Amino acid sequence: MTGSMTSAGPLRLYGRSAERERVAALSDRLGPRQGGALLLAAEPGLGRTALLDRAAGDFTAGPVLRPRVAPAESGLPYSGVHALLCAAAGRTDTAPASVLRAGLAPAGLLELLPVIACGGPLLVCIDDAHLWDAPSRTALGFAARRTGSLPGIGLLLSVDGARAGDPDFSGLPVVRLGPLDDRAATALLDGLTGGEAAPAVRDQLLHAAEGNPALLAALVEGLSPDRLRGHRPLPRPLVDGGALSRAFGARLAPLPADTRLLLLLACAAHEADPEGAGADADHVLRAARAAGLDAAVLDPAEAAGVARCDGERVAFGSALLRRAVYAAAPPPRRRAAHALLASVVDGGRHPLRRLFHLALAAEGPDSGLAAALTDAATASGSRMSDVRRSAALALAAGLTARTGARVSRLTAAAEYALLGGRPHQVRELLSTTRDAAVHDAVRGRAELVRGTLALRDGAVGDAYETLMMAAVRLGPYDPQRALAAGLAAMEAAWAAGDAGACLAALDGTAAHAPGAGRVTAAPGAAAAQAQDYRSGLRTALGGRPGEAREALRRVLDRARSDDDPTRLLRAGVAALVLGDTGAACHANARALAVSRARGLASLAPQVLEHLAYAELRAGQHARAGAHAQEGLRAAHRAGQRNVVAHQHAILAMVASVEGGAAAVAAHARQALQIAGPHGLAQAATLAEWASARADLCHGRVREAAARLGPLTGAGPHRGHFAIRMLAVPCFVEAAVSSGLRAQARAAVEEYTGWVAQGTDAQASAQLARCRALLAAPEDTDALYAVALARHEATDGAFERARTQLLYGKWLRRQRRPGEAKNRLRDALVGFERCGALPWAEQTRAELRATGEAPAPARTGSLAALTPQQLRIARRVAEGATNREVALSLSVSPRTVDHHLRNVFALLGVRSRTELSRLVDRAEQHGAE
Repeated sequence: MTGSMTSAGPLRLYGRSAERERVAALSDRLGPRQGGALLLAAEPGLGRTALLDRAAGDFTAGPVLRPRVAPAESGLPYSGVHALLCAAAGRTDTAPASVLRAGLAPAGLLELLPVIACGGPLLVCIDDAHLWDAPSRTALGFAARRTGSLPGIGLLLSVDGARAGDPDFSGLPVVRLGPLDDRAATALLDGLTGGEAAPAVRDQLLHAAEGNPALLAALVEGLSPDRLRGHRPLPRPLVDGGALSRAFGARLAPLPADTRLLLLLACAAHEADPEGAGADADHVLRAARAAGLDAAVLDPAEAAGVARCDGERVAFGSALLRRAVYAAAPPPRRRAAHALLASVVDGGRHPLRRLFHLALAAEGPDSGLAAALTDAATASGSRMSDVRRSAALALAAGLTARTGARVSRLTAAAEYALLGGRPHQVRELLSTTRDAAVHDAVRGRAELVRGTLALRDGAVGDAYETLMMAAVRLGPYDPQRALAAGLAAMEAAWAAGDAGACLAALDGTAAHAPGAGRVTAAPGAAAAQAQDYRSGLRTALGGRPGEAREALRRVLDRARSDDDPTRLLRAGVAALVLGDTGAACHANARALAVSRARGLASLAPQVLEHLAYAELRAGQHARAGAHAQEGLRAAHRAGQRNVVAHQHAILAMVASVEGGAAAVAAHARQALQIAGPHGLAQAATLAEWASARADLCHGRVREAAARLGPLTGAGPHRGHFAIRMLAVPCFVEAAVSSGLRAQARAAVEEYTGWVAQGTDAQASAQLARCRALLAAPEDTDALYAVALARHEATDGAFERARTQLLYGKWLRRQRRPGEAKNRLRDALVGFERCGALPWAEQTRAELRATGEAPAPARTGSLAALTPQQLRIARRVAEGATNREVALSLSVSPRTVDHHLRNVFALLGVRSRTELSRLVDRAEQHGAE
């Protein structure tokens, strides 16, 4: 039995801000009238001990007790209470024997703690409280539930995640620790490696550790400096039995041998069904009976929180625990487990499951089994998921002796893993094919997969070259894939802002287009759509948008009855080139519906990106923001950082309308952090434009002009060729206000030619507004009238309000306050209706300058909130938790927490109760 009183300094923690706040709140309220208790619950390796250590180091109001029970004594009755007494040695005159006698009753510990505290604050930190002996756990839980009657005393307990619901701990407030988020895990990795891990190595380590700090530390510990720096390849598998044993061995070692065997059978069963929520219990138990095991041998694993059987599935406490059990068994033992499972599975009902187990039990190449797995994975009409197809093909490759056939199957496995949204699995599969001598058709397929992966998560310049090479290799053998490679290369060049490379890619696809050569690229309408899309874009990018209209319109017409998401995305692009934002939104929304219905995990992030951008172009900022937030989460899940950058750029643009400068800066910064190294000119241009528009909103016209001048110019190192003209109206406004009228006139001259092409519905009204800003006073009224009349023909409420605001400003400077007030009032209403509250505040300032006192957005009024903040405030006022709000709005709990903090600050409230009262009053009096 051991114990200590500690005053250690603060320990470095990564992330865990919300959890630390809960722990700090417990410490802060320990005083003369109040005590408290808190239960920290987490799976092994997630850092509950570190959080407990940090809490102990941060507590300065009084002593901290850290009782520890030796494992050999944890079964002795009242060993836990005795360890607590030892930790408090010197703080009480009560004899241990008398304390233990008192502890025979549940209230014994409750009586002991005030004696130890000696009238002052006391924090008791108990790690692994679930491992205390049963009588001590009962006494501990009894005391913890009654800490309200123990002024100044706090109990901070940590337990295994599976034991938080034990009766001994029922009724206690629980803080559950999940895996570290990407930012915290990256910071931890940099701390462990001194920041010397190569980017590719960092990505693989973070993915393999799954946010588990202990496993991440174990992985780093097992790597040499050369491997960390990327000078030598990482071991395969990266997460081996040694790393998992270091992280989880203490949890598994005490289990009986029979229990570990049954757990191995459950792990092996899960390997054949990797997407299932656990292993089929009937299958596992039949195999266990064949091995002479009784189902009761699982009881120790359930008691330890390692695994649990609900009658249908055997599920592990965490995926890492399952991997630890499987990796701990030597290969012959794993093969024997799969052979046993194969012997009891019904091959008639579950043919693929039996094939999986036979493959995993094989000791060497088996051409017949490999062929059977390949046929099952590639069967048309099968309902097998892409992830399972990939796993089957990877197993088939492992059983294939011939190099060409093996690489072909590995490449096919990578193709399906890409479709299933498993980028790290794709990289691992392709890494084994790079140096093999294979046919160009196979090499081209691998390069198409590699290039597509880089297009979503890598340098788009590299993606372009890889995809162009794939198109050349595939051309003579697989025209359909060659065409796909060429169009993907065009997409990479588009993201990079390289119009010349776009044209080269489109020219290259002509050789693979339908009817080119002796083999057609694709049958029927699909082939015609690809040809029209290619030729229409080629003509438009070549400077002849009028000639491109007929072909692009045919692409749109076919999309009305299409259900292929890739072709629908092309239709959305065609619509934007035509300037038909409504059609673009419709095509992309249809693509999203199809992607959701089919569970296309890898395509959904791009679809959401295209939809959010189309809605942004259509002036539907709230919708664009909602879809961009959803797309951001989908892109993070799929490991598509380039899409993450584009979604942040879109959110920055939305925030430049609806949010404050801080939100714009945050999203723009995150977009540029990826856009810079990956060469994403489109995302970078949007992010810079959003920052400039925020500058304009807050009166920083010189800063806005400085940002927008290079952005709207032509040539290299300028704005994206498809976006720069869209930003010209903002530049003209900033330049005129900054006295740069010559630069503004030059921009308007180029803008005039672009507007004539009809590629943006709002551009004609904005052109008239730009001319009004530069016109002589006698012409200004007429030009603003033209602009407002043209706005009436579009759905751009925000741009119309901006025109009203600029017109009102000009009228006020012309000493026409009555007319100015009318225009400014219209602008104020327009901004408020579309949620552009920062712009509404600027309009109020202009109204005040005319001598009018508009109703302000009062502190404490719901009018101060953005639409999203208002939705969250209302749901919270109805009694919903942050998690319930997140589910209802399809956002993350962290996003809800962030918005709720801002709501509290804006409204001047300090609790959910105050917020509820304020919302009720506002709703009753129409204060919104």
